[in-house]
Amino acid sequence: MQHKTDNIMTQEEKTKLEERIVDVLKTVYDPEIPVNIYDLGMIYKIDVQQDGSVDMDMTFTAPNCPAADYILEDVRTKVESVDGITTANVNLVFEPAWDQSMMSEEARVELGFD
Repeated sequence: MQHKTDNIMTQEEKTKLEERIVDVLKTVYDPEIPVNIYDLGMIYKIDVQQDGSVDMDMTFTAPNCPAADYILEDVRTKVESVDGITTANVNLVFEPAWDQSMMSEEARVELGFD
């Protein structure tokens, strides 16, 4: 179902979409860590475009993460399943380098860092 391109998304609609994206990101896990990638602080940017595409910057806790392809595919699939999102462009970035300070408080408690 194609939407007409003259439907401009309001800031409120974009915010709602971003919240739904965060909800699905919280269902994505690194197989080696019992905390979701969002709470781990691995998502640096979520930018919903007017056409329903989303540009995301994400990182991994380690550049040589063995599950990287699996996690990227999981992210793309789940984000694209969000109603209103047409495509997810997931950019893998290593700047800034991930560190434990990027984790949510819940993640730090869960992993015993607090």
